[in-house]
Amino acid sequence: MDLFKKCYDFTRADEIKKTGLYPYFRAIEENEGPLVHIEGREVIMAGSNNYLGLTAHPKVKEASIKAIEKYGTGCSGSRYLTGTLELHLELERKMAKFFGVEAVLLYSTGYQTGQGVIPTLVQRGEYVVSDKDNHASIQIATMMAKGMSADLSRYKHNDMADLERVLNKIPKETPKLIVSDGVFSTGGEIVELDKLVALAKEHNARTLIDDAHAVGVIGKGGRGTASEFNLVGDVDLTMGTFSKTFASLGGFIAGKAKVVDYIKHHSAALIFSASPTPASVAAAMAALEILEAEPWRVDKLIYNANYIRKGLTEAGFNVIDGRTGIVPVIVGNDEIAFKMWRMLFDAGVFVNVFISPGVPEGRQMMRTSYMATHEESHLDQIIDVFKKVGTELGLV
Repeated sequence: MDLFKKCYDFTRADEIKKTGLYPYFRAIEENEGPLVHIEGREVIMAGSNNYLGLTAHPKVKEASIKAIEKYGTGCSGSRYLTGTLELHLELERKMAKFFGVEAVLLYSTGYQTGQGVIPTLVQRGEYVVSDKDNHASIQIATMMAKGMSADLSRYKHNDMADLERVLNKIPKETPKLIVSDGVFSTGGEIVELDKLVALAKEHNARTLIDDAHAVGVIGKGGRGTASEFNLVGDVDLTMGTFSKTFASLGGFIAGKAKVVDYIKHHSAALIFSASPTPASVAAAMAALEILEAEPWRVDKLIYNANYIRKGLTEAGFNVIDGRTGIVPVIVGNDEIAFKMWRMLFDAGVFVNVFISPGVPEGRQMMRTSYMATHEESHLDQIIDVFKKVGTELGLV
């Protein structure tokens, strides 16, 4: 059997491409935030994680340019050796102060952060307990820990009763880490953090919350899930990314100084990876400064998402309720999902289409997400286009 047989047998993407409905890997030619150019025409972007609309902010772009002029385009080494700049340390200090924690450590990508933290902390004879709907990066990280002889248990999505059931099966004295998204990336739900933390304390467990979709979205001044629940001192570790609210690329882990220092000296994903580039670090730092100076952006983001949520629900769509920047519209069928994506795109609105097995059968969706920089005229147009397409497809 040829190792590459599976590659040649994979035809699903080619089949969808032939229908003209293939929605992935579309090249963006110009990006102005809420408006982008794709295939030579302007469309409203309703699928980006650029929550505060900072990717095109002049201060963010200027910070990146100045960092390149001072430090060059790359660090040519890992943080452990020659890849640490004063810029990295400055951002870590500012992030720690922003989150109200002792220390922060930067990673080169958000995806890499979970893989750098979870297998480093959870070892042989210890447990990682993970929500079944956690982001793929967490799922891979937990499997890595299991492959290194740690024990892995999963509980039903955001189901604290099932989490308690799982914890009851693990001896209280056994070290364990509970891992959950703060805001779940597909449906936009918020973890029941108060109940999760209470269970962690009862069962002698530590907690790790992934705030990739929470920072800049919920919490005081956009400080994330722990802030939202007034549990900043009760969550052991928070990780996140710079690729969304912070308009850049990279990741971070935040927590107690001794824990972060241990990760810094034992995490293979940190030690053996090139450090974040000067431009990406400077951009993230500028975005953080804007977030602190302009907290209205968080309020505007939520206003925009709620405006769409209300408009699409009143139109008759099956919208997952929530209070974050993510507004998913369930269509329940792969073929309809592909058709709807194409019709929306042709009408000038770009969204993300989620199909099985990425989501359970029957939960196929248009996953829309919004920015603080969307104007009401953009939102009204999105709602109007959804109504027309939904009526034509028999969804409303």
